[in-house]
Amino acid sequence: MVRWRSGTVAALRRQWAGAVELDVTLPDGSPMRALAYPHLVGHPEPGDRVLLNAGALLMGLGTGGYALVVALPDRLPPDPPQAVDTRDAGHLVKARYTPLQPILLGVDEEASPHRAVLETAEDLGGMPVVTADLHSALPAILAGVRADAPDARVAYVLTDGGALPAWFSRTLAGLRDELAGTISVGQAFGGDLEASTLHSGLLAARYVLHADVAVVSQGPGNLGTGTRWGFSGVAVGEAVNAIATLGGRPVGSLRISDADARPRHRGVSHHSLTAYGRVALAPAELVVPDGLDPALAADVDAALEPLATRHRIVRVRTDGLDAALRAGPVPLSTMGRGLDADHAYFLAAAAAGRHAASLLD
Repeated sequence: MVRWRSGTVAALRRQWAGAVELDVTLPDGSPMRALAYPHLVGHPEPGDRVLLNAGALLMGLGTGGYALVVALPDRLPPDPPQAVDTRDAGHLVKARYTPLQPILLGVDEEASPHRAVLETAEDLGGMPVVTADLHSALPAILAGVRADAPDARVAYVLTDGGALPAWFSRTLAGLRDELAGTISVGQAFGGDLEASTLHSGLLAARYVLHADVAVVSQGPGNLGTGTRWGFSGVAVGEAVNAIATLGGRPVGSLRISDADARPRHRGVSHHSLTAYGRVALAPAELVVPDGLDPALAADVDAALEPLATRHRIVRVRTDGLDAALRAGPVPLSTMGRGLDADHAYFLAAAAAGRHAASLLD
């Protein structure tokens, strides 16, 4: 459960869109690294007393390496401006029934300026949508799209399998100028637009952000137990079903690696095989990059052979993709490994982006 701490802000550190890193001093004088979301708790300043949820930090949970600011109890932020009609402020509640549940304006609510177009939207019109089970694939997919279609409008649909606040992602903050916008769906929040479901989020990508291509993935900090089904990214199979239901074109970015120390993630990760082989009931185009190490390529081919009865396996050329990945605006990292340490992973994601771009012709 929650491991509470209180302390005093000693200094502000890095800041990016929607988030502030803090140095906090605890009552016993020890330091603690913390993160605040000003949209939720107000903007902390040195000397402020803060209440912290320190559980993930104290457990050493990788991406969640912060204590999270729950409140500035002595300096609460003001209430948001009160709308004349409370419905005009939105009534989409996310992170529902938790102490920090935000109330937001949904893109298709009655008060939304986009209500009229989304009220009748039913079909994605064949829009390519790339699905990935890790947030770290996003910049690589984008690099692949940009390599061949530099002017394409790309929207990001953030699902709620990882970090719920879009503000947590420094990657997303660094890609703001590269994206047509971010839509946070389900329990996720903090995007440029809010949607209650993946279906409405996809339609908003097409008809509100006017995207040519969309990317669907969870936020950073995914949940995994090391079992076949106990991984939040398995939901990309459900995303394939949603995309197909809405008349989109699902493109699967496979999790391929010869650098991961865990056997279950070498070749094609067992999570990709479960998501596309067991969860996705609709066909997708699963992208395999050319130029993989021969041993890795053989492992990938063998792993994907059973999936070929439902999905189309697409081979994509990779010339120019390494340069595109190196020229990207944000650092590439997956499970602590950069581009050179896990080249196949990022190359596979970029190839999926390139294939999505080819479908725009």
